[in-house]
Amino acid sequence: MARNAQRRGYWLRTLHQWHWISAAICLIGMLLFAVTGITLNHAAQIEGAPQVQNRTLELPPGLRDALQGPDEGKAPLPPAVSDWLGKALDASIHRAPAEWSDVEVYLSMPGPGKDAWLSIDRESGAVEYERTDRGWLSYLNDLHKGRNTGPAWRWFIDVFAIACVVFTVTGLFLLQMHARQRRMTWPWVGLGLVVPLLLALLFIH
Repeated sequence: MARNAQRRGYWLRTLHQWHWISAAICLIGMLLFAVTGITLNHAAQIEGAPQVQNRTLELPPGLRDALQGPDEGKAPLPPAVSDWLGKALDASIHRAPAEWSDVEVYLSMPGPGKDAWLSIDRESGAVEYERTDRGWLSYLNDLHKGRNTGPAWRWFIDVFAIACVVFTVTGLFLLQMHARQRRMTWPWVGLGLVVPLLLALLFIH
C-alpha cells in the first residue's frame, strides 16, 4: 500500500508539473486561437472594408540597368532595386522570387491581413504598386490560419500545438487519477466527445 501511494504521489506531482508548465506556455496562444476561432466563424459579419492604396513611380535611370535579370523565370529583385523601392514606397519589399518576363518584373507580396504587389516595366522603369489592407481583425485571423506568415510563425504553431497536446494528455491522466473522487468526470469527458461527433454526423454534409 505504501509503495502504491508513493507511486501515485510521484505521478501526480509529475503530471501536475507538466500540466502547469504546458498551460503556461499555451495560455496566450490558446486565448488568441480561441478568440480568432470565433472571429473566423463570423468573418462575414464583422470584417470591415479593405483599404486599397495605389502608387506609381519611376525607377531612376541608374537602377534600370540593374534589371538585366533573366528574360523569363523567377528570381529575386536586385538588392539595389528592392532597397530603393522600399524607401520610395515606404514598404517592406520581399526578397521572394519575382516573376520575370521580357517586358516586366512582377512581385507578389502577400502577408497576414494584407496583399500587395508591384510591377516594373523593364524598358521604361515605370513602377505600379498596389497594397490592400484588410484590418487588424483579418491580420489576427490570418495568424490563426498561418496564411502568408512565414517560417518563424509556422514553427511557433508547431511548438504551440505540441504544448497543447502535452496539456490535454496530462489533463486526461489527471482526470483519470481523480475520477474516483469526482463521479461526473467521465460523463463530462464523454459529452465533450459525443456532442461534436453528433453535430458532425447529423449537420455537416
